[in-house]
Amino acid sequence: MVYAFSWYNVGAVLPLIGVALSAGPAQLGVVLGAFLVGVGIFQVPAGLASVRYGARTVSLLGLVILGAGGVASAFAPSWPVLALLRGIAGIGAALFFSPALGLIASYFPAGQRGPVIGFYNGGFSVGGALGLFGGASLGIAFGWSAALAAGGVALLGMAGVAALLLPAPERAEPPKPLAEVWARGREILTSRSIWALSLGLTGFWSAIYVVGQDFVVYAAADHAAWGIGAAAAVTTGVVLAAFPGGPVGGWLAERTRSRRSLAAGFTILSAGCVALLPFAPLMVLVPDLIALGFFDGVVFSILYLIPTYLPEARGEGLALGVGVVNSIQVSLGSLVAVAFGVIAASLGYTVAWEFAALLTVAVLPLLAFVEVTGPGAGAPVDGPRP
Repeated sequence: MVYAFSWYNVGAVLPLIGVALSAGPAQLGVVLGAFLVGVGIFQVPAGLASVRYGARTVSLLGLVILGAGGVASAFAPSWPVLALLRGIAGIGAALFFSPALGLIASYFPAGQRGPVIGFYNGGFSVGGALGLFGGASLGIAFGWSAALAAGGVALLGMAGVAALLLPAPERAEPPKPLAEVWARGREILTSRSIWALSLGLTGFWSAIYVVGQDFVVYAAADHAAWGIGAAAAVTTGVVLAAFPGGPVGGWLAERTRSRRSLAAGFTILSAGCVALLPFAPLMVLVPDLIALGFFDGVVFSILYLIPTYLPEARGEGLALGVGVVNSIQVSLGSLVAVAFGVIAASLGYTVAWEFAALLTVAVLPLLAFVEVTGPGAGAPVDGPRP
């Protein structure tokens, strides 16, 4: 939750940053993009580091780097410096998320980890909502620096708490040889299942991303009478509704014989919610976006559960498997977000929303190439190492 707070608190105070650092929309876009670049590029290195040094060590290091980047960002004298520091913070975010998810999965046996992974992912949703509201409140009361510093200080504190609470290995092991790390890395980087899972749900990732980033702008452009406050509140409903969706999705995924079909079904429902956006009045959009948020939590839980049962992502390799998934989706999803903006500017938001919905469904058939494994799937399970 604290980690996600430091994703969203910057967006909550962007107007204040723009005034204080003389930055326009283009420069503020660079600030936001720098963080995403750090997150996307360093997912795979984070996974390789997890294989070599262990998921616990790498995830704690990620919290420290992200926290330090947040504190330092509060003192940035100009927008280029702020962009650089946000990029460093993004590296910390990459080092944390996938290794930490692998660590969580290792604490629970096969058949029981789904709801926990969903709860973990749901915590990100709650933290994102807190980042929006808390960041805005701190920014209005004390300035944009206070909002960024609060997230950084909280992360550094959580790094200390996590170091005390997360079980350390019973015996210290030396770093794995680079040859072994590369062998595991090559196995995962060339995995048909990992690539099919990533690409098959990239449209879904992109649609969720553009809803979170562009819905308020869309509402201001096409439905000015709604007011920015109402549009922002509705968008936050997407984030919050993902929290209950996460554990439910994980629970369902542990009890179905076809996780691929389960993911595809809820992704199609999500595409339907997105397709409805340009045609629905505000009162219909409220349940529509809440449903989208719930489906978001369900699909992401399945997305992150599937690699825990793939043979090539066993043990410490899980962090790398999830890291590859995240890296592909962040990289391609960012390009789709740019395409969405270009379409909206040239052809209008209605066409842009339908493009996002269509792409979500169009790439789903790639899920057929994901290997079927895990409890209820009729295949043996390679459980986590102690």
